[in-house]
Amino acid sequence: MTKLYAIYGASGCGRSLMPVARQQLAREQNTSEIVFIDDALDSIAAVNGHRAMNYQAFLNEPASEKYAQIAIANSRVREKIALRLEADGISLWSIYADNIVLMDQADIAIGAALSPFVSITSNIKIGKCFHANLYSYVEHDCVIGDFVTFAPGVKCNGNIHIEDHAYIGAGAVIKQGIPDQPLVIGRGAVVGMGAVVTKSVPAGATVAGNPARIMPAKQK
Repeated sequence: MTKLYAIYGASGCGRSLMPVARQQLAREQNTSEIVFIDDALDSIAAVNGHRAMNYQAFLNEPASEKYAQIAIANSRVREKIALRLEADGISLWSIYADNIVLMDQADIAIGAALSPFVSITSNIKIGKCFHANLYSYVEHDCVIGDFVTFAPGVKCNGNIHIEDHAYIGAGAVIKQGIPDQPLVIGRGAVVGMGAVVTKSVPAGATVAGNPARIMPAKQK
């Protein structure tokens, strides 16, 4: 039985996650090949020492089992690709760096990418295709939805609920909630780089600053 693994996306995000993917297979003593999928390619190329090909070429590869980690920062695109993979019988692939901290009762759905120095503490539930970049942490009793993205250095303290498709910018700090009144980051909300979030953020809102405030919508 042959297996083939892929990092979907050969941009900066994908190239950063490829070493994490290699670590994942090495821990499992799995010698299968990992390739890049890049839909802009017309023919097979090489990226950072790995074969790179478009999605159709990946589908045509002779392997009995195929797995893919979606290394795309845009969560809506990540969801669209996840649906395509599912329809084509390609399994989502979770990759964890060697030096992450993972404590008790952390339920993390398939398709996660946990970069080096990420910490996930206790009693946490995380949805599918979660991206946690370098030095981010999630503290106790948090619930995180599907297709959520943490940029580097995010500090997500305890009793916080983050809904689907939220994006938390680099260095942002989210104040701890309380058990019967968690702080909520709404669906599709964006927390700006370095923001200090002290209260719940409505769905679709963008917040920035210290303390974080809702930014006015841009005029079209």
